[in-house]
Amino acid sequence: MKLTILGCGSALPKANYYNASQLLQVGEKLFMIDCGEGAQIRLRQLRIKTARLNHIFISHLHGDHCFGLIGLISTLGMMGRTGNLYIHAHADLEKLLQPQIDYFCREMPFQVFFSPLNPRANEVIFEDKTVRVSTIPLKHGIPSCGFLFEQKEGERHLIREKLDFYQVPVKQYHLLKKGEDFVREDGSIIPNKKLTTDGRPAKRYAYCSDTAFYEKIIPIIKEVDCLFHEATFAQAAAVRAKETFHSTTHQAAEIASRAHVKQLIIGHYSARYDAPERELLDEVRPLFPNSYAATDCAVFEF
Repeated sequence: MKLTILGCGSALPKANYYNASQLLQVGEKLFMIDCGEGAQIRLRQLRIKTARLNHIFISHLHGDHCFGLIGLISTLGMMGRTGNLYIHAHADLEKLLQPQIDYFCREMPFQVFFSPLNPRANEVIFEDKTVRVSTIPLKHGIPSCGFLFEQKEGERHLIREKLDFYQVPVKQYHLLKKGEDFVREDGSIIPNKKLTTDGRPAKRYAYCSDTAFYEKIIPIIKEVDCLFHEATFAQAAAVRAKETFHSTTHQAAEIASRAHVKQLIIGHYSARYDAPERELLDEVRPLFPNSYAATDCAVFEF
């Protein structure tokens, strides 16, 4: 997996911190998570091709997480995109965005399909042969959810010399890749582990923004390879964080620690901080050492 931060700011954008948006690459597929203002500008700056971007996941309907959608959709239309685009979000987004699409994008060469989700449920909302995406219910001022991306394990790798030694027919190869044993004509069984090696290990990424401290997400995100958890405020602003249903640096670190995640990325910074990548990270790392601060255009691979 490769994660590109398109925007790591919160409601009030700053010159160097655009509103919330990320691009997650899973194998050859691209998924966008939230689409605040400026997302398409970052895509252009980073020269990211969007032909493989077919699914956008919107955590909730606050403007800093979805105001960039109509601009992105319009631009994709002008660029001649023909593949359909699927937006996974609260059902109200279709009511809000479809009139804009109808007005501004009348001759668009592709269709936008809305896939409504229930932000209060932990359930699978997308799945194909290589990846599964589930919702993570969060605690915010309006219905909000995070997303858990789970890459499926790759097919097992064949050991050529073993296949030749046991005279395995070519027509059996696809079954071996899926983990099945080889049954010979005489009924004897050659265990799969003698003929193959492990495939690509699965990776898991959890995105949790916007949310107050919420212990119920811990079982869902347990032991993920990477967790993005908002840290909108420093610990000194804990009262403000509670009032606005956001999290502090210490709370993000506690969630990461109790969930035993392998890596933590913080972001969604309040505009009150001049250098949040330093100020806020300095509060997180003593509590959870393997932590990093999101910055616009940063790339994380895991």
